[in-house]
Amino acid sequence: MRHELRLDGVGRRYGIRGPWVLRGVDLGVEPGTLVRVEGGNGSGKSTLLRVLAGIDAPDEGRVGGRPRTAYVPERFPPTLPFTAGQYLTHLGAVHGLSRRAAARAAGRWLERLGAAGHAGTPLARLSKGSSQKVAVAQALLAEPELLVLDEAWTGLDADARAELERAVAELTASGGAVVLVDHDPRRLAGAADATYTVRDGTLRRRTANAPVPAGPPVAVRVRGAAGRALPADVLRIVASAEETAPGAHLLTVPASHSDVLLRTLLTADPSWHVVGVHAPEDHR
Repeated sequence: MRHELRLDGVGRRYGIRGPWVLRGVDLGVEPGTLVRVEGGNGSGKSTLLRVLAGIDAPDEGRVGGRPRTAYVPERFPPTLPFTAGQYLTHLGAVHGLSRRAAARAAGRWLERLGAAGHAGTPLARLSKGSSQKVAVAQALLAEPELLVLDEAWTGLDADARAELERAVAELTASGGAVVLVDHDPRRLAGAADATYTVRDGTLRRRTANAPVPAGPPVAVRVRGAAGRALPADVLRIVASAEETAPGAHLLTVPASHSDVLLRTLLTADPSWHVVGVHAPEDHR
């Protein structure tokens, strides 16, 4: 059973008499949700994410409900004495996978991120972009319950950026939680369940009248048996669902989540028939 991660009155500072970077932070991250954190440079965003990931301990307050957590930093240390494949296999084993399962997971994620050709390359010889792909792969290979992303898209090529967005959608659809910081407001625009701003060491939830600019959604028409309810996994992904006729539904979903939605529909038991995928204005 997945549990909500909670910060209650959390404060963090560096040094016994150093200034407070965070103070009085209350935050709940529920299973199946995507949380976006914003704020200016030096506002404390990365410190908050490090506390959420369990890397930094708070100097005051309490962290409760700790799920199995993975973290992707903006900069990944490339000087470890492993090849990319060896490093990922080792981490998978640390997370409790067998060596064989860890090697399979490492290969699968390197393939998805377009880095399979670097499996035998020493980490120190990887480019920044390839190192970042390894950083993403190490966080995803053990199927975390909470994924913390600190500017994780930095340095990735377009295909890998899209693959990471799909991975985020897959994780939240399966009941995992994601907390992210990213400098691009279009990243997963419209997909966040909550957006917070770090300012002056405090955390404030952004109100509904300050929306994130969203890209165009996708409309998906599906058909199943009359009276059959849409799966809960589908309802967690979509922005809206309308039954247009007995057994027929019109679903809208952020473009970044469309692949996950289609996979969920087609792998349901029994599967749903996908009638068409359109831009919303073309679904007539």
